[in-house]
Amino acid sequence: MMSVFANKVVVITGGSEGIGKAMVQAFLQVGAKVATCGRNYDKLYQLQSTYSGQPLMIHTADVSKDQDCENFIQAVVKNFGTIDILINNAGISMRAMFEEVELDAIRKVMDVNFWGTVNCSKFALPYITKNNGTIVGVSSIAGFRGLPGRTGYSASKFAVNGFLESLRTELLDSGTNVMWVCPGFTASNIRRASLNKKGESHGETSMDEGKMMSAEDCAQHIMKAIEKRKRTLILTFTGIRAVWLNKLFPKLADRFTRNYFFKNGKLIK
Repeated sequence: MMSVFANKVVVITGGSEGIGKAMVQAFLQVGAKVATCGRNYDKLYQLQSTYSGQPLMIHTADVSKDQDCENFIQAVVKNFGTIDILINNAGISMRAMFEEVELDAIRKVMDVNFWGTVNCSKFALPYITKNNGTIVGVSSIAGFRGLPGRTGYSASKFAVNGFLESLRTELLDSGTNVMWVCPGFTASNIRRASLNKKGESHGETSMDEGKMMSAEDCAQHIMKAIEKRKRTLILTFTGIRAVWLNKLFPKLADRFTRNYFFKNGKLIK
C-alpha cells in the first residue's frame, strides 16, 4: 500500500542532526521528496552521502536570516516544483539564570526558534496553501509551561505556539493544516548544543538520555500526527502531565517545576 507521503515534497529545517535528521530518514523511507537546511555544510553533505540516490536536497542556510530562508524555499521549488509540508524544526536551547544571562543569548534563541519559524512559513505559505498542505512547528513543553533557567527558550516557544495558533485560525477554512508538536525531553543534540549565559554552547547535558524518547520514535509520532492532520501533539507522559497540571493547577505546577529543576537552591537541570 502506497504511503500518503509518496512523492510529497517535505521541507525540514535543521535536518542534519537530532529529530530533524530522524524525520529526513523517516520521510525518505515512505517515498517523500525531502529538502533540508542547516548551518553546517559538512553535516549536510554527510547526510546526503548517507542517502545518495534518493530524492534528498540539502541547502546551507541560517533560518534566523530571512534572506537565507527565502533562498532556501526558492531553491526547493526550483528543484522539486512545489512544497506540500513544511516542518519548522531548526532550534537552539539555552540554560542560564535570567539574572546572569546576557541579552544577546536570548536574542539568538528568539532569532532561530521564533523568527526561523516565521521566516520559512512566510515564504513557503503560497505553495502549501495551493496544495492544501501542512505547516508544522516543532515546539516544546517550554511553550506551554515556563521553565526555570530557560527564560529565552520558553519565551521563544510560547511565541512559536502563539504564532502558529494565530496562523491556524487564519487558515482554518483554507484546507491547510497548521500544527505544533512538543517532543518533551527527547534524546537530541539540541540540549547538548544549548547556550550558556554568554550565548556559547554548553557542550553537555545534565539529563539522563537513557530515559528519554529517541529522536527516531519522535519522528514517527510526528509523521503520524501530520498524516492525521492533528492540531497539537504532546509527547511523553512527563510532557502531558506538565501541560495539564499547569492548565488546571498553575500554582502547584510552579512548585513542582521548581522542585524538579532545583536542588538546594541551585539549578541542576
